Amino acid sequence: MSFQGAPDEGDAVSGLAADASSGGAGLAPAATADAAKDTASPLVDPAALEELGSQLDSLAVAQGFARDYTMLWNHRYEALATSLDSGDEAAALDAVLSLKTASAMVGGIRLAELARELEDAIRGRDDELARSLLREVAASGNATVDELQLSYQLRDS
Repeated sequence: MSFQGAPDEGDAVSGLAADASSGGAGLAPAATADAAKDTASPLVDPAALEELGSQLDSLAVAQGFARDYTMLWNHRYEALATSLDSGDEAAALDAVLSLKTASAMVGGIRLAELARELEDAIRGRDDELARSLLREVAASGNATVDELQLSYQLRDS
């Protein structure tokens, strides 16, 4: 399998997108268009991070979790893409479950939903659907990281 739509290097590594107006630089146009079509769910729900902060009795700890989430995005995506590319179903499920759970915790609603759909495709061994969803995950993941960084000013100082 060959996957397109890898995260752009700027998002999680430096905290800066090469072209923030495009919704995630470095993505294939089809991947960005696919993510734009999914308008049923918000990209990021700020109430989720606030709820996490309330549960932890510390908004600062919740924001630290969100900062770590943005910094780990490239690693999470690469683990998912590599495991799908190699046909390692167990590793792909581990990666997609990690992505789904962490995304929901920081309020990445759209990305969590896409990860759930990708999980279903992996479990159903639908490689074509998994490839398609991986492109959407890349676009939504880049946009989620950008939104979290802008909304919560999560870049390291």
